[in-house]
Amino acid sequence: MDAPLRLLREVFGFESFRPPQAEVIAALLAGRDALVLMPTGGGKSVCYQIPAMLRRGVGVVISPLIALMQDQVAALRQAGARAGFLNSTLPAAEAFAVEQALRRGELDLLYLAPERLTQERTLALLAEIDLSLFAIDEAHCVSRWGHDFREDYLALNLLHETFPAVPRIALTATADARTRKEIVSRLALEDAELFLAGFDRPNIRYRVSLKNNPRAQLLRFLQDEHPGDAGIVYCLSRKKTEETAKWLGARGFAALPYHAGLAAEERATHQDRFLKEDGVIIVATIAFGMGIDKPDARFVAHLDLPKTIEAYYQETGRGGRDGLPADAWMVYGMQDVVKLRQMLENSEGGEEFKRIERVKLNAMLGFCEIATCRRHALLAYLDEDSPERCGNCDNCLAPVETWEATEAARKALSAVYRVGQRFGARHLIDVLRGASGGKVAQFRHQTLPVYGIGADLSANEWHSVFRQLVVRGYLRVDDRFGALMLEEKARALLRGSESLRLRRDPPPTALRPTAKPAAAATAAAAAPEYQNLDPALWERLRERRRRLAQTQGVPPYVIFHDTTLRAMAASRPRNLAEFAALPGVGQRKLERYGEGFLEVLREDADAAPSADDEESVAGGSGGEVVGQAALGV
Repeated sequence: MDAPLRLLREVFGFESFRPPQAEVIAALLAGRDALVLMPTGGGKSVCYQIPAMLRRGVGVVISPLIALMQDQVAALRQAGARAGFLNSTLPAAEAFAVEQALRRGELDLLYLAPERLTQERTLALLAEIDLSLFAIDEAHCVSRWGHDFREDYLALNLLHETFPAVPRIALTATADARTRKEIVSRLALEDAELFLAGFDRPNIRYRVSLKNNPRAQLLRFLQDEHPGDAGIVYCLSRKKTEETAKWLGARGFAALPYHAGLAAEERATHQDRFLKEDGVIIVATIAFGMGIDKPDARFVAHLDLPKTIEAYYQETGRGGRDGLPADAWMVYGMQDVVKLRQMLENSEGGEEFKRIERVKLNAMLGFCEIATCRRHALLAYLDEDSPERCGNCDNCLAPVETWEATEAARKALSAVYRVGQRFGARHLIDVLRGASGGKVAQFRHQTLPVYGIGADLSANEWHSVFRQLVVRGYLRVDDRFGALMLEEKARALLRGSESLRLRRDPPPTALRPTAKPAAAATAAAAAPEYQNLDPALWERLRERRRRLAQTQGVPPYVIFHDTTLRAMAASRPRNLAEFAALPGVGQRKLERYGEGFLEVLREDADAAPSADDEESVAGGSGGEVVGQAALGV
């Protein structure tokens, strides 16, 4: 493994591999197939990039995201790798140039969309050249049961049929046992080595609250904890993404909508701004996010309940890809469940598909309602064992209170039975609390024996009871009309042979406390040397990076990740040798950018404490002058 380690250091600027990168690379170098499950930000790409650079021929990477290929290739070229892409966005002359470079053996990596790969012209081109490997990124897209299914992925078994001697690697960050089995079957990977790196993202804090004026909740979260940070806000509908983005924009946030109904050019512009500018918030449906490489998204917020835990894990994983602290924040309500159930029943899926999706939706709601560690429950769903307390989720930081709810639950179930299992929670609560008029009078429900027997609980408390009874499987929601109906499990509770404790929801006006702001919660444990960075130096380094990125038309993180800048500000290297020791600084980046960033560090070190000198370092009235040497070009 000397050659792979040398490339890791010289090209990517890291001293050692993370488990199981070295083992995956060794398998590919030996010509064996591999299936890799590794969390977002865990270093999946290195697993195929380094073998492609070492093996004879070109490594072909199949990615479902045309819009991101250019940035992925730009990042590789910045590091000194020979990479290119072919997709429908390339003008004919540029596509021809890439094809000629392939024929001349001038590329180590070629990125293709699956629909491009299956074209006869592309297959004929690949048949002409030496192929080192095939890398199938986002391999869970092959699963018909998955949240990101892509029809084009079903054709990728042709790789094995057409090029049987070329090793293949399939990679994903989200795949339970069922999805893994489907990936193996559909991609003919029965003989592939399986590498499971675990799903845990310890830098992400999971937080879930009930909806209570969700816009106000989101605004407080952003203002108090993430002012100026980049992040993603997920909504269930296209209309809601646009309305929320406009609402945030009116309050001073750089918020942009993103959904499949927008024009392709507008989507590309919004995505480009998110990747290249600081502090941009994308308000999106699930159409946005897969494959997004932006490492410094500091939060992922959900204003609506995701359909499945797999989708939730995939979406929250887009925060904190650089390993620094990030928040996964969500608000939800029973109305989300009703809406998702109705969408499912109106879909074109068969009955078996709908049955599985109902189970997954119930699991997602159950995740929201648990009183125990969220990370432990999330990882258990993904078939991974973990400690019962993580110390970095809302339930661990502020444990929830529970109460003896057996009698209240029996009253609720009795009310469902007495009204004929034909009404939703709001009407049932009116009956239990003894409301007059409206539907209660219309259907003469004031004559029922359950009328008024629940006046001791507030409407919000009854909503909590009904919601948790659905989660626990005592009730189900009618898919067409939203009525609550009894499940078989309710029989024992109604007969008095079972007791029940439920979580007590916080008051509607209260937000659950946390031990300290999320940004400080995990950084102290992960990188204590970064806690006392000079803010002025940090901003000057970021400004230098921004100018470089703007000059080259690439996202700032393509120059250096925040983790590299933080290490730079903390250790303050004095020469190129010390600069080369920073994480993420390979030989090419050292040559291109080393002197430019060292100049910023030297200016900071030489600055005198006088006000005049501080103004001079900051740029004074004329601003900072950046020459070719400072830009590192």
